[in-house]
Amino acid sequence: MIFCTTSGVSLPGVDYQCAVLLGLDPCVKRYMMYHQGCFADGTMFRLAKDLAENNKGARVLIVCSEVTAVTFRAPNENDMDSLVGQSLFADGATAIIVGSDPDLEIEKTLYKLVWTSQKMVPNTHDAIGGKLREVGLTFYLNKSVPDIISQNINDALNVTFDPLGIFYYNSLFWIAHPGGPAIIDQVEQKLNLKPEKMKATREVLRDNDNMSSACVFFILDLMRKKSLEGGLQTTGEGLK
Repeated sequence: MIFCTTSGVSLPGVDYQCAVLLGLDPCVKRYMMYHQGCFADGTMFRLAKDLAENNKGARVLIVCSEVTAVTFRAPNENDMDSLVGQSLFADGATAIIVGSDPDLEIEKTLYKLVWTSQKMVPNTHDAIGGKLREVGLTFYLNKSVPDIISQNINDALNVTFDPLGIFYYNSLFWIAHPGGPAIIDQVEQKLNLKPEKMKATREVLRDNDNMSSACVFFILDLMRKKSLEGGLQTTGEGLK
């Protein structure tokens, strides 16, 4: 089990509490991730894929739980970042199971994890940040974040898709973390994506706001439901 939260720290960890509540085997292997922020959803998929493929028969439970109360405080003209964050972020919790070599007689697969990658953008350590202090979680959001992402999105995607021989991004279904409207707009424009490619991402942002590590899983679930309602062949809007 991998449990992730940016909403606080406790000992024993919430991974322990979750295992007890679910009645899991005491020997379940637990991994606790604190304060990874929006970066965490992709990271958990990457870790779960590695764990599932390297532990025969394993099933990895990913759990995300984000509560924004830890960021709440009175508005301050000298700290507009905090006010922006409180208006953009929201609560959310979700869970998903990842495994390899599924037993199709008893398991129903929803998505397939083919390949994962990760790339840092140099010299961006001051773009987004947060610290847990006496007043709670304080964070800052540099106004240049949408520009930074759009200027580097192609390089990051090349790392992911070049090994797979994929160069036409409109041939894929898209689950993008909804950092904010400006980020989605610029990524869509930079990659020349058709407007419908970001439909699920925009819908989750509109209805749920930015739920940090839980967002991607909400979008996956929404796309799955819409794909089933439309009678499509896959949960990825009919695409592989």
